[in-house]
Amino acid sequence: MASGDLERGTKNRGNNSNIPSYYVETAGKRWTSWIIPMFVAVNIAVFIVVMYVNDCPKKTRGIEGSCVAKFLHRFSFQPLKENPLFGPSSDTLEKMGALEWNKVVHGHQGWRLVTCMWLHAGVIHVLTNVLSLIFIGIRLEQEFGFVRIGIIYLVSGFGGSILSALFIQQNISVGASGALFGLLGAMLSELLTNWTIYANKIAALFTLVIIIAINLAVGILPHVDNFAHIGGFISGFLLGFVLLLRPQFGWAENRHSPADARVKSKHKAYQYVFLLAAAVLLIVGFTLGLVTLFKGKNGSDHCSWCHYLDCVPTSKWKCQN
Repeated sequence: MASGDLERGTKNRGNNSNIPSYYVETAGKRWTSWIIPMFVAVNIAVFIVVMYVNDCPKKTRGIEGSCVAKFLHRFSFQPLKENPLFGPSSDTLEKMGALEWNKVVHGHQGWRLVTCMWLHAGVIHVLTNVLSLIFIGIRLEQEFGFVRIGIIYLVSGFGGSILSALFIQQNISVGASGALFGLLGAMLSELLTNWTIYANKIAALFTLVIIIAINLAVGILPHVDNFAHIGGFISGFLLGFVLLLRPQFGWAENRHSPADARVKSKHKAYQYVFLLAAAVLLIVGFTLGLVTLFKGKNGSDHCSWCHYLDCVPTSKWKCQN
């Protein structure tokens, strides 16, 4: 986007397809995935509506630069100098619900914390996010069901929006990458909390951590909202401990043992410790984040180095605003 816009995860590319398949096959129910395909369809549909509202030919008459792909008529894209991602204008995104700190805090438009995760800055942005969602989300939904994965996706997206608004207050931000990073975080915590039932877990952990690290590292480039990535990842990581517990190995068979036989508990003690700690951190984190945000505080005032998490200046680019 233009210098005033931030897209979430435009550059976390197809490496998501290399996410390790470390799940063990169990006798448990495998779900049919439908909520992830629905999220994909909604993201694409919303982008089409945004492009319809944008109507580049009408709004750029007499302005330097011409619309891209004019044969699409009102669905054509803004000039590439304005938006190199083949998408709408900043004004259209803001009108349709992009995350903008001043409107959230002073304009009482808290709904933007939710609507921004359904908007995308361009064709490139929406395609990379929906492809990543398909690669990550469908397998998770098949394993754990639509309720738990749907909650993780939505709450992580909301968490990403909160952290983004706390630290990025001069630009607008859009995209589903906070929710996507939440799914990645949930995959990591699911592996950790169900550690004892997996084979090849060290290799799976190493591969997953590398994938997450690469995606977060890409977020330090300009015009990528890495705070949304980090906020979504932390939210999903904590939610994974709460929602994605598996029974310990052998529990399903032992529960049908004779009455006088010793039966294993469904979960191990450390799983309950993780669950309790994660639940407390989630409640405290979201409460503090929302209170701080609506008080109009700037997160950078309390963390002088945190801006480097979002953009690291080099000789090739600058990180102002």
